[in-house]
Amino acid sequence: MSTTTRWVVDPVQSTAEFRVPHFWGLVKVKGHFDRIGGWLELDNNGVLRLELLIDAASVNTGNGKRDEHLRGADFFDTERHPDVHFVASQVSNADDDDLRVQGELLAAGERVALELRPTMRQGDDRIELDASATIDQRQLGMTWSPLGITRTPTVLTVHAHLRPQ
Repeated sequence: MSTTTRWVVDPVQSTAEFRVPHFWGLVKVKGHFDRIGGWLELDNNGVLRLELLIDAASVNTGNGKRDEHLRGADFFDTERHPDVHFVASQVSNADDDDLRVQGELLAAGERVALELRPTMRQGDDRIELDASATIDQRQLGMTWSPLGITRTPTVLTVHAHLRPQ
């Protein structure tokens, strides 16, 4: 008999960070999102479903003017699209600690297919997932770049600490 357990992201212990090449790739703009959530479901055979939800308006690069621009229509357009949402369509074990996750990232009203290879560590009362994705932000409609100084790709790194629900 199969038993399913639902685990939820602990937003206090979880992070979603990004790095974007800027000034023609000479420097990286780094930032994070202050609010992150999500969940996964496990059964006896492994992960069944996985979703991650990021509050796009919580973007934080340490520069208030830049953060306001990122919330605007040139980037996340948080008034119309308040969340960055990743939904896994297929999850399988690559080996003991690694998963193979295929899914879709929705941001700024656009969708991009992603394949992730997160590392998962499980204890009795917690699961930790670490994953990185390389994204061409232009596929999400984020093409604003004065004089072409903003480059691709963006690297998104998530550390999720989950607890049983």
